[in-house]
This record gives sequence, structure tokens and C-alpha cells, in this order.
Amino acid sequence: MLDKHGIAKRIAKEIKSGYYVNLGIGIPTLVANYIPEGVEMVLQSENGLLGIGPFPEEAAVDADLINAGKQTITMREGSSLFSSAESFAMIRGGHIDLTILGAMEVSEKGDIANWKIPGKMVKGMGGAMDLVSSAKNIIVAMQHKSKSGKSKLLRECTLPITGLACVKHIVTDMAMLEVMDEGGFKLLERAPGVSVEEIQEATEGRLFVEGEIPEMQIDE
Repeated sequence: MLDKHGIAKRIAKEIKSGYYVNLGIGIPTLVANYIPEGVEMVLQSENGLLGIGPFPEEAAVDADLINAGKQTITMREGSSLFSSAESFAMIRGGHIDLTILGAMEVSEKGDIANWKIPGKMVKGMGGAMDLVSSAKNIIVAMQHKSKSGKSKLLRECTLPITGLACVKHIVTDMAMLEVMDEGGFKLLERAPGVSVEEIQEATEGRLFVEGEIPEMQIDE
């Protein structure tokens, strides 16, 4: 199965030149390290950054440059810094082409739960609700199953909902899937060494398998 870097590498292949892309907290932030060569795009962070580069080497860390997850980052030539108010105006105005988010659960209808586990303290919902309500395209990066072995791709989300019917694609440690308009997960690719049968067993929601499912090409 894929580790978190493998998930980020596969998602990075979905970024096209000209895109403005928001990277959520967690696995999505790693995507900045794996943008395909020749792809000219702009990474945005809701705390007021436009033009994020890959994570810095230790000697180049600048504690004043952080993303929404409080991680130190680099800035590409021509990048800009501004207030979170301007950043959210960009998000709410529909100017983000692709949003990449982590999730605790996704339903077969494309609902996402990623901001709160009841009973656990959280600092707040962050920008996720604005992102899912405004984004043109959402890809989720997540583990296919919980630490206890339960599926996180469900018929219905059990945790507090962040957004309804908004997720388009999901990349897990086991597979890449599409959320179908009529509901259900369509299996597009399987992680190296993972069988279709293993993915079916790990998916609680309806899973549609059509023909031969190719293995992901991560390091080509």
C-alpha cells in the first residue's frame, strides 16, 4: 500500500498548468514537494500565501513563513503574502481550481467529514467549510481504513459533516476512486500490490468495478 508520500505523489499528477491549488492540512501539504516537472501552477494557503514552494531544507527554514498547518514552507519567485481576509475572498469567490483536503470519512454521495471528532477538543473548523462550498474540484487524500480497521469510505458519514456532495476524487493508501454523480465509488486505480478484492473488502460504500483496474504509476 502507499505511504503518505505515495498518496501525495499520485495526487500531484492531477495538477495541470494554470491551476490555482489549495492544499489542506496533513497529507495534502506534501503535494507541494511532488509537482510534476513543467507544470506551472500556483499553490495557495488560506492564511494568506500565494506561490508556495516545496518544504525547505533545514538550513533554509524561515520561521516566519508557515502554511495553514503551521509548517515552515518556501515561497516561489513572484509569490505574495496578504491577509486571511483577502485569502478567503479568493476562496469564496470561486478562484481556486483544485482543493486537496484530508478527511476522516467520505460518503458514497461525496459528503466529507474532516473537522471534528465528537468528544475531542478542536481549535475550530478552520477553512475547510469555505473550501468545500466554493471549490470547483475537490480531491481527498486519506487512509482507506481507520487504525481499528474500519472503512472510512462509507454509505453515510458518521462524524460531523464538513460539506455535502462535494468530493470528486479520492486517493487512499489502497486506491484512486471517483465519486459518481448517481452515488457510489468507482474504482479507477489500485495501489501497487493491492488487489481489487482487498479494496472491495475495505470499502463499506458501494464500489463499482469496471473491467481491468490498472495499477498506479507513481514514480514514472
